[in-house]
Amino acid sequence: MKFIHIPKYLLGILFTLSSVFVNAQNGSSPPPQDWFLLDPADNQVQGLSVEKTYATLLKGKPSRTVIVAVIDSGIDIEHEDLSGVIWTNEDEIAGNGIDDDNNGYIDDVHGWNFIGGKNGNVNEDTYELTREYIRLDKKFGSVESNKVSRKEKSEYEQYLAIKDKFEKLKEKNQEQFDGYSKQYNLMKNVFSNLEKSIDTVKQILDTESLTKDQVEEYKTNDPELLFSKGMILSVYNNSGYDGPADSLLIAFHEDLEYYEEAVDYFRVIVEYGYNVNFDSREIVGDNPNELQEKYYGNNDVEGPDPSHGTHVAGIIGADRTNNLGIKGIADNVKIMSVRAVPNGDERDKDVANAIIYAVDNGAHIINMSFGKDFSPNKELVDKAVQYAEQKGVLLIHAAGNDGDDIDDKDNFPTRKYNNNKQATNWLEIGASSWGADDNFVGNFSNYGKKSVDLFSPGVDIYSTTPDNSYKSQQGTSMASPAAAGVAAMIMSYFPEFSATQVRNILIQSTRKFDNLKVIKPGDRNLISFGDLSVSGGLINAYEAAKLAASLQGQTVER
Repeated sequence: MKFIHIPKYLLGILFTLSSVFVNAQNGSSPPPQDWFLLDPADNQVQGLSVEKTYATLLKGKPSRTVIVAVIDSGIDIEHEDLSGVIWTNEDEIAGNGIDDDNNGYIDDVHGWNFIGGKNGNVNEDTYELTREYIRLDKKFGSVESNKVSRKEKSEYEQYLAIKDKFEKLKEKNQEQFDGYSKQYNLMKNVFSNLEKSIDTVKQILDTESLTKDQVEEYKTNDPELLFSKGMILSVYNNSGYDGPADSLLIAFHEDLEYYEEAVDYFRVIVEYGYNVNFDSREIVGDNPNELQEKYYGNNDVEGPDPSHGTHVAGIIGADRTNNLGIKGIADNVKIMSVRAVPNGDERDKDVANAIIYAVDNGAHIINMSFGKDFSPNKELVDKAVQYAEQKGVLLIHAAGNDGDDIDDKDNFPTRKYNNNKQATNWLEIGASSWGADDNFVGNFSNYGKKSVDLFSPGVDIYSTTPDNSYKSQQGTSMASPAAAGVAAMIMSYFPEFSATQVRNILIQSTRKFDNLKVIKPGDRNLISFGDLSVSGGLINAYEAAKLAASLQGQTVER
């Protein structure tokens, strides 16, 4: 699981300001923080029309509470904007150490943690490639090629291929870690000098707001002051930005934070993802080879770092009534936290158990903002997906952030069963941006004419983060809960529709963009937006509610 998407513009660009570049890329000024809730016609952003839907189509209508399970890294259930919408298991008595509801999970008051145990909680894990390499290396690592039996030859050749891929990727990521570390350290020095230079020139000119013109007009022969002037103008010129120097400094600091995030991202990959000596299951305490094992883990639904899951949860259902922070999409929802996703690759056993737990405990919708390209025990997940399908639970999955066509490349879990049949309760989601121009699709988003159902807002999404904080993030990880929020809205106000019917309503009601050419993720060529997904469209709450109402036989004015 790759939790963060490192913006591609960071690759090799040292002085480009993140906020300036992103907005220029989308051909507009920064959107409102709640842009994904807004309406295209009324607000000139390609949002979900959530506010319009509540104010018109759903005003005064009764609704039921919908439970949305978030299988993720964990959720800060005490967050000011989430505490009121967190699911509570009413049949469990908190803290008594007894399995009151006899479901096999002790004190599962707000969900369950399948990547924790008596010894603590897992925050990082290895990749599936690493785990498969370890398994095969134990079997063939000391065996000479001419000693391999005919029966084992195919598996041995698989071992050699995996070993080669593992070693190349490990080396590549080490190089990336080293490179980002050097760039980050360089940027820290540049930022420090820039900050000092701006303060120095502001003091000399006796101004609180320094502009590029003032710096250019400033004359001095003092070497230190010439350095300060040159430093400021260098950053101005390299960024293409010409606003106030303080804003320049703030934006530069945002870049610095991105680099810091990139360094940490690759550090985790090097230290854990490709580390053959790390075993997270010593912490969990289960038997990883016992694939049918279910009753392991603990009841800590937050975990060591619930940043990702908290952001996802806020998009779906942050409290719309408390006048704090943000408004989630669904207004009558309870969020169930199920931890199964570490930094690294989630395990099929944990994912399967997480889906089953959510279904058995009343979830109507399950959001899955995670993915990987190798699934050694896919049959376990298939059975869990089939179970959810039989129980009428809607599964919503992020398409991934590699800029790939997943018609041709794997992105697990998937709606496709091993028997080639497909789950009818599944939505695969790509990520869109706020402007209907050629940058409409997130440049990181996976796509697929056969595999991705629709697109949903996933760029610059402002939502909840731990400790009562808020932050903008991007990725299909954000697009998936945006779709889940709309699905929860429809299920809440139109309870007569099944999970499959809600899925179909969301697909059929997508907004189309005739003849819109967008930059194709991954190669920057232009492609028709309609060719990137099954529906060829963008999810919209207003259109979905309108369609749902019409299917009820109601007449709804536009």
